Amino acid sequence: MDAIKLEGGSPSRIVAAKAIVEAGIAVIGHVGLTPQAISVLGGFRPQGRNVASAVKVVETTLALQEAGCFAVVLECVPAPVAATATTALQIPTIGIGAGPYCSGQVLVYHDLLGMLQHPHHAKVTPKFCKQYARVGDVINKALLEYKEDVMNGSFPDAQHSPYKISETDANGFLNELQKLGFDKAVSAASEAVQKMVTKSTKWGFACSRERFVHHA
Repeated sequence: MDAIKLEGGSPSRIVAAKAIVEAGIAVIGHVGLTPQAISVLGGFRPQGRNVASAVKVVETTLALQEAGCFAVVLECVPAPVAATATTALQIPTIGIGAGPYCSGQVLVYHDLLGMLQHPHHAKVTPKFCKQYARVGDVINKALLEYKEDVMNGSFPDAQHSPYKISETDANGFLNELQKLGFDKAVSAASEAVQKMVTKSTKWGFACSRERFVHHA
């Protein structure tokens, strides 16, 4: 871990940030919309949209800088507010939905790659996010194919069951199962080995409950 991100700018958060920095751990602040506190904010609500809130955003970033943070994330605040904070600070600002005037930018890659294509996720994709791809369509197709292969029994096949057991150990294993009275388990193990036999396998076994026959 290179650093931690600490959301919010309440007095207790400022104290916590300072203590963490003094303990030798790098901290990046996070001001504006703080996703981990959406229940307190009443949802995903932009911040800094009136005079008092805008001033509070800037003052909080300055307090976090004073506490020793090496950078501050500004999320969902108007561009002029972000520009003010960026100019006032001596540390970088990282914007997410905060306009073009921050020191750097960040997006959640699930959003920018279009990984989540379910209608539910489409409703909550941030307005500020530019979608550069629709990877979710490819993911959904692959997951449906995987489900179909599992349901029809074609996966996993021998190729994707690579861990083998030698003839000697397989015979010994079946013998131990028989001694333990696990008749159904013996049948299941024998059937599993039979199904996993492939021509490309050096040691393939046609097995019964009693023994395995080596195919050279």
